[in-house]
Amino acid sequence: MNTVLVIVIIGFAIMVVVSLVRGIIAFLQSTKLDLESDGERATQMQLRQNQMMFARIKYQALAIIVVAFLLMINR
Repeated sequence: MNTVLVIVIIGFAIMVVVSLVRGIIAFLQSTKLDLESDGERATQMQLRQNQMMFARIKYQALAIIVVAFLLMINR
């Protein structure tokens, strides 16, 4: 059981890194005009950045839940 949970934690950690890198790439692809606009509408890259940030937070939360569960069953 411990091995399975450790593999799940590693999987979530990899997903966190992937979503972080994808968010950074989307940020780098946004233009200066997109960043300086008056904020009326969000561009595709800004929406992608937002999606990647929420994905990263979701995977981090899931990894923390699995770690807590792992600690709980090993008491």
